Amino acid sequence: QVQLVESGGGSVQAGGSLRLSCAASGYTYSSDCMGWFRQAPGKEREGVAAIYRGGRSTRYADSVKGRFTISQDNARNTVYLQMNSLKPEDTAMYYCAAAPTYDTWLTRPNYWGQGTQVTVSS
Repeated sequence: QVQLVESGGGSVQAGGSLRLSCAASGYTYSSDCMGWFRQAPGKEREGVAAIYRGGRSTRYADSVKGRFTISQDNARNTVYLQMNSLKPEDTAMYYCAAAPTYDTWLTRPNYWGQGTQVTVSS
């Protein structure tokens, strides 16, 4: 079992920055891929960013490329999402998720956090 706990959400004006954190505990050896999804009211769940292959590979949604950066600590127990140049359309509940591979993460992650709210005002 893996437990994921997010933190760092909040309210910020357009153009501002936030850094989200996801702390993982339990049997994390089976979760090579970790990353972030988001969902806003009336919109589909969107994969935002993922890190995998021991941290050697990253992927980003086109909507956040150049603005968001995903990273891990050395022990791979914490995943971060640095969000810069935030836009109102980034407003959503952000969820941390983990899976053995990137392909599994995209379709059906094994583990989910509770989520943290990000609100960007204009």
